[in-house]
Amino acid sequence: MMKEIYITDYNCVTPLGFDISSNWKALLAGKSGVSLHKIIDNHEPFYASKIDSDRLETEFNRFFGSAQNDKVDFTRLEKMFLLSLKPLVERYQITEETAFILSTTKGNISLLKNKKTLPEEVFLSNLAQKIADFFGFKTKPIVVSNACVSGVMAIAVAKNMIQTGKYKNAFVVAGDEISEFVISGFNSFQAIGTEICKPYDKTRDGINIGEAAAAVYMTSDPDQNEKISFKILGDSAINDANHISGPSRTGDGLYASIKNAMTEAKVSAEQINFISAHGTATIYNDEMEAIAFNRMQLQNIPLNSLKAYYGHCLGASGLLETIISMESALHKTLLPSKNFEDIGTSQPLNIIQGNQPAEIKYILKTASGFGGCNAAIVLEKC
Repeated sequence: MMKEIYITDYNCVTPLGFDISSNWKALLAGKSGVSLHKIIDNHEPFYASKIDSDRLETEFNRFFGSAQNDKVDFTRLEKMFLLSLKPLVERYQITEETAFILSTTKGNISLLKNKKTLPEEVFLSNLAQKIADFFGFKTKPIVVSNACVSGVMAIAVAKNMIQTGKYKNAFVVAGDEISEFVISGFNSFQAIGTEICKPYDKTRDGINIGEAAAAVYMTSDPDQNEKISFKILGDSAINDANHISGPSRTGDGLYASIKNAMTEAKVSAEQINFISAHGTATIYNDEMEAIAFNRMQLQNIPLNSLKAYYGHCLGASGLLETIISMESALHKTLLPSKNFEDIGTSQPLNIIQGNQPAEIKYILKTASGFGGCNAAIVLEKC
């Protein structure tokens, strides 16, 4: 019999707050972190969800100023990682049987601007090792970097690593920051929205880029006194190899990922209480998801996207949105898919409109990304 794996703690650093409670309060109030920001010189501002750099610096100095080695210089993204991990590392012991997984799409790519040589921190393995060394992790860090499914996949990787018996617990951290490189790339696709995004709405016209860091603690041996306990029942990641950037028109990869995850979880479509979807607010992504959910007979399950609150945080999105879905279950409250009014997909979906009370036991979290990658996990509230 395979070990049961649980998420028992989590934290996040986002434009809406630097801890879970402030994020939850902001979401309940319907606040969005998305606003206009000047990101590229000689270009008009973009709608994006950006962490206030002054506040980030203040919070970092508050928690790490005295402990920081004078010889170590941390990037803005690394400070986001450290702040999100700190509360978890303080509560749980790190041993030789503790895994450390870092999820990111672009890492410290902003360091490449105006550089003729490659800084060491640009390499994701070095970034992960730097964070691991700071907190004293004893095992070699694992990097998960698979486009926008990275955050969800990192949970699955940690689960499977613990189930092998080599590790007893794991810390998973995910993060990405807004950079000129990322904004320029999505802008070249004409994929960036002209306003705060509207996932699944018929007037949607593109994404907002966001930034965040999020962290979870996972274990096969949860303390009975844990306030939070979610069992990871099933996971799957499928690549349909459809296109370098375009989602599959048939939803094959996402459909297969959901089917595999639900099969492992032994949960039927009728048992799922809530879907935390990817919902980027691009025409093709939202349509692909609608097709995949309908193929799985999930079209009547309450569903939301958090992209209009946080923007698309790349490798952090999946982990951050998983955390918020668990908060929803704990607070017995479904959050609306912000800015949604009229369905804009060819297949029906049960998009949540307005805060709703609900008993949430089984959660389906999905993600999709460039290169045809798709991922899904099923969580059970214990």
